[in-house]
Amino acid sequence: MRKKILFILVALIGLMASADLSGQKQKPKNKSWYDDKFLHFGFSLGFNTMDFLITPSQEYMNVDSLYPEVSILNPGINIQIVTDLHPADHWDIRFLPGVSFGQRNVRYYKNKVLYNGLQRIESSFIEFPVLIKYKGDRLNNVRPYVVSGLNFRYDLAAKKEYDEEKPVYLRLKRPDLYYEAGAGLDFYLPYFKLSVELKMSTGIRDMLVREPASGQELYVNAIDKMRSQIWVLAFHFE
Repeated sequence: MRKKILFILVALIGLMASADLSGQKQKPKNKSWYDDKFLHFGFSLGFNTMDFLITPSQEYMNVDSLYPEVSILNPGINIQIVTDLHPADHWDIRFLPGVSFGQRNVRYYKNKVLYNGLQRIESSFIEFPVLIKYKGDRLNNVRPYVVSGLNFRYDLAAKKEYDEEKPVYLRLKRPDLYYEAGAGLDFYLPYFKLSVELKMSTGIRDMLVREPASGQELYVNAIDKMRSQIWVLAFHFE
């Protein structure tokens, strides 16, 4: 379902771009000195929803086993610094170090009945994405693009030990490497460039720590694999 949503949103961006580019008459272009420089900087503000790709354990089919799933997607925020290298007319290499904050809620079901509330897992990432940006032709003051690359994230909020005061029985590993892909539009304004970008970021490794809390082994045992996935809507100012 979430992949379908991403496909629809990316398709909408593409349709908006094609409609804008094909429907506009030629107009005076705003200057784009930042695109002509080999190196330029900016900043980025964004919103995210953090998710898990959960593979349930095969044992969940048993009567006494639990079935895990992510129930609610909560909004979070991203703040990044943009460093952009421009080696060719249609290509950029981008480094966007920054931070992101969010949370995920995992619910468990037993015989299709909600079991013991939810597991609320908060994350505070420092991140170091390196991305390749391919830009289409510019018409007037709009230019569509696609972007892809890798992002190393380190979760400062991941717990080293379980908190006895909170009924959360899942812990995450701190480092992970993500592959990212997305699309967006560059808008050339009189004094700066605004980019609106939609991006999907999927972690490579299993993030679940395999050391269950004492007496709560069923929460970890119900999950075979748990990878991280983050959806980001970003606004770049350059």
